[in-house]
Amino acid sequence: MAMDGSIGGTPPSFRTTCPYCGVGCGVVVTPDGAGGMQVQGDPDHPANYGRLCSKGSALGETLSLFGRSLTPEIGGVRASWDEATTLVAQRFADTIAEHGPDSVAFYVSGQLLTEDYYIANKLMKGYIGSGNIDTNSRLCMASSVAGHKRAFGTDTVPGQYEDLEDCDLLVLVGSNLAWCHPVLYQRVLAARAKNPNFRLINIDPRRTASSDMADLHLSIAPGSDVALFNGLLTEIVKRDALDADYLQHVNGFDDAITAAAQDDPAKTALTPDQLTAFYDMWIGTEKVVTVYSQGVNQSTSGVDKVNSIINCHLATGRMGRPGLGPFSVTGQPNAMGGREVGGLANMLACHLDIENPAHREAVQEFWDSPTMCDHQGLKAIDMFKAVADGRIKALWIMCTNPAVSLPEADAVADAIANCPFTVVSDMFADTDTAKLADVFLPATGWGEKDGTVTNSERRISRQRGVLPPPGGAKHDWDIMCLVAQKMGWEKDFDFASPAAVFREYAQLSAISGAFGRDFDISAMSYISDAGYDALEPVTWPVTEDRVGGRFFEDGHFFTPDHKAKMIAVMSKAPKTPVSAQYPLRLNTGRVRDHWHTMTRTAMSARLSQHIAEPFLEMHPKDAQLRGLTPASLVRVKSGLGECILRLVITDRVGEGSVFAPMHWTGQYASAGRVDVIVEANTDPISGQPESKASPVEVLDLSPAWYGFAVSAEDITPETAYWAKARANGGWRVELAGLSLPSDWEAYAKALFGVSDADAITVSDPARGIARVALMKEGRVIAALFTGPEPVIASRNHLVTTIGTENGGAVLAARPGEDQPDQGAIICACFDVGVNVIIDAIESKGLADVEAIGDACKAGTNCGSCRPELRTILDSLRQQEAAQ
Repeated sequence: MAMDGSIGGTPPSFRTTCPYCGVGCGVVVTPDGAGGMQVQGDPDHPANYGRLCSKGSALGETLSLFGRSLTPEIGGVRASWDEATTLVAQRFADTIAEHGPDSVAFYVSGQLLTEDYYIANKLMKGYIGSGNIDTNSRLCMASSVAGHKRAFGTDTVPGQYEDLEDCDLLVLVGSNLAWCHPVLYQRVLAARAKNPNFRLINIDPRRTASSDMADLHLSIAPGSDVALFNGLLTEIVKRDALDADYLQHVNGFDDAITAAAQDDPAKTALTPDQLTAFYDMWIGTEKVVTVYSQGVNQSTSGVDKVNSIINCHLATGRMGRPGLGPFSVTGQPNAMGGREVGGLANMLACHLDIENPAHREAVQEFWDSPTMCDHQGLKAIDMFKAVADGRIKALWIMCTNPAVSLPEADAVADAIANCPFTVVSDMFADTDTAKLADVFLPATGWGEKDGTVTNSERRISRQRGVLPPPGGAKHDWDIMCLVAQKMGWEKDFDFASPAAVFREYAQLSAISGAFGRDFDISAMSYISDAGYDALEPVTWPVTEDRVGGRFFEDGHFFTPDHKAKMIAVMSKAPKTPVSAQYPLRLNTGRVRDHWHTMTRTAMSARLSQHIAEPFLEMHPKDAQLRGLTPASLVRVKSGLGECILRLVITDRVGEGSVFAPMHWTGQYASAGRVDVIVEANTDPISGQPESKASPVEVLDLSPAWYGFAVSAEDITPETAYWAKARANGGWRVELAGLSLPSDWEAYAKALFGVSDADAITVSDPARGIARVALMKEGRVIAALFTGPEPVIASRNHLVTTIGTENGGAVLAARPGEDQPDQGAIICACFDVGVNVIIDAIESKGLADVEAIGDACKAGTNCGSCRPELRTILDSLRQQEAAQ
């Protein structure tokens, strides 16, 4: 590899890092010279060894400048960078002077690079003098941070990804690894294929893609994780499975055991046989890795859940050795990097503590800063409450979309809109949040940004900018430095490059090492620009004595007495109980092919083919009780508001529970912002909000008509419900209205904004069905299909009809006999539909998922569709058996 990260070729290719989840996959990109690039997995990166998920594989499809905002704006009017940064500096300075440093705040993102994060933290905590900088990672892994600190003294992830492959038992807790971290899941399945002793347990109230490959799926009652692991800890004691030698390095054992014995595993709603099977597998297997994620963290008792897991590993000495230990997998590409630089309101840089005077003094001396925060700042939920009640009067939001992603999202949006001064730095000025800004600052994105990220196993990798910043877009660290310099701190924020920022950050980490903390990358303190450009993936710590590796095998922890601490925890019910008015528990999460609030993934038509609109999963008995039918539209209500979602009736969720994804925004759906109805209840220690247990009720929307539309141009319908997604050659839109139009042809022309188009219309008023194809210059530019029930049509076929000449054939809503319909897309990586898969199975007598891959490539890249392939196989076998 060359010193700039290039690896040769014509045109040259470059190594960089994926911008999505915390796996931190390496990718090889080859710019095409026209603003795009080809993307492949990096076979030499130790996180993924060439594998990529569907989202990573589609990165090259998300680089369009369509919708990008490339000029600063003040009050929606274009401005120069000098005007915009001068205004931001002046308003922040004036607010601080009049109301004090705690009257301002930064809300940042786990998608920032470490160098961006470092500048933001230095500016807020060391120069403005407030702790009011928090991050959307608060929604992701704050409970894990707090659990680590309680048990280990620092926020330390003990293990490495290899442990997931080296173990004999992998326990997934609140982690749909197959969809949310699919490359790790594929590493696990590959290891399982080589190890006949390997077993997988999935603990999740909902049956997910990860459950389908599990040896044991435990559908525990929502929120009962602590009761389950307290039961395990009690059983460990009963079976004399303790590691007495390791416990010499652990405090709190007696209190933790006493509390665990008082808890009741029956709260899990598991049968005695299921509990025994779990205890037998966990206790009877030495090499156990327990992987946990948002199902654990996003809870009002998330920290206790984390510690209940860690307690079991400490009690048995299963810590810090190959193939065993607790393992937190993060949701964002640089959530770990943000933890390292102090991007959370309750941390200083390099895992140092705000409350520790010696730590504060050392950091202030290093920065030579004029003032230093001496107390924790406001965590995310409290921060936006302070914006709402006027305590925070100037707010800067960077690279995130809290008007969609935070609980009580409408209240958050109102707070942002009413804040006296709000700045948003982002790639797009039309996000739900950016629309509310007083000042918009155009930032660079993936492919343009240059810096480092740290993944879930503490591995630092380079994210390289291989495309020039478009228009007037600037890097986030550079934007903040411009503002800081205009606030009077010219020399302190005079960085020429991200390499210069990284060097200062590495030098500061030596102070952390001197205090005996875990985070220390001081051996890179004097890395040259060329060395930084060529930096290979490396796991911290990086010191003169040590590079990478695991922690805690030797029983040495980062507490004052160097011992770990087991924490006495008891299971707790969710803060808000269900009621007669709101009898269902709403669980929110992710889907396979979309990411956060879809700012990037929605740009890829391929990624919207698998799931194209927001939905709600509901158990058949709950649906029957309410008279709801499959594919209908429902109103999901809480005491805060409501959203409208497509109903999926399935036993993947238990009775009394419903599930909805959190991705859809006001840009892509009329009422799909699920966090509007999620309460902002938080863990009292971590401040992480509960996203898995809001009480709701579900009611039929009862629209007068349903519709489906395809269009060459983007549209925003004025109907009770719409949800749109990019499609190859145009857009696809789901629709519903509460009253019937008098003239469907006129309605269609108004919907698509083409009053002068020619129309071909087929209608059946008796059945309430209408179909309209609109033509210009002899080619289809749009089509609308409506009826009294959800429209049955070959959607993936219809999007291909845009631009064709046969409008009459379009109205058939399905391909002709000479045009096979591949059906709904199952494999997004290779664009393989369900009908193609079924035909391959039936015509070739395929017997397993591997054979399907050989026949049509489905499931052979990221593998996250493999559970669905298995479901199709099983369904066909059941049909054959019934015949």
